[in-house]
Amino acid sequence: MPHISIIGSGNMGQVIAGLAGKGGGTVELIGHSDTDREVTGDIVVLAVPYPAVGQVIAQHGAQLAGKIVVDITNPLDFETFDSLTVPADSSAAAETAAALPDSRVVKAFNTNFAGTLATGTAGGQPTTVLLAGDDADAKAVLAGVISAAGLRAVDAGSLKRARELEAVGFLQLTLAIGEKTSWTGGFSLAE
Repeated sequence: MPHISIIGSGNMGQVIAGLAGKGGGTVELIGHSDTDREVTGDIVVLAVPYPAVGQVIAQHGAQLAGKIVVDITNPLDFETFDSLTVPADSSAAAETAAALPDSRVVKAFNTNFAGTLATGTAGGQPTTVLLAGDDADAKAVLAGVISAAGLRAVDAGSLKRARELEAVGFLQLTLAIGEKTSWTGGFSLAE
């Protein structure tokens, strides 16, 4: 299993760290106070709010060259929670990929709440993690980590599909904020 660096020690960062460890990977969790820490993972998970991604790239961008970078963000307007903040024909993941041209960016985990990742189930089915990216090998490596943790990884296509994944993530957050679904609800695909 690869070595995984998770930048962000909030709920999602901690749950993804647990999944990676459960799947046999080695994990380093890099919190807000660890800004000078070197990022050593083969896979780097950006488990920070979307507005913080630019700062992470500014601090660690050179260290991310050649690595699989996993963008879990949902670029929503945190003041109103009523819209995404990226153009309709783009995505946060596309912006991250443009800022990190020497990295292999994969969108994942943004359609999942921490609760369903932690329990491994949603609606009685294994939690589904959707992946989007242009590098098939990078997606396969990440899918292996996800599967080893007991979850279901589904390749949703190229990085262009990240905009739809972000729209689904936005919809789920809107439903949870509106108390139409619980924060322990989630996403699974039935076969």
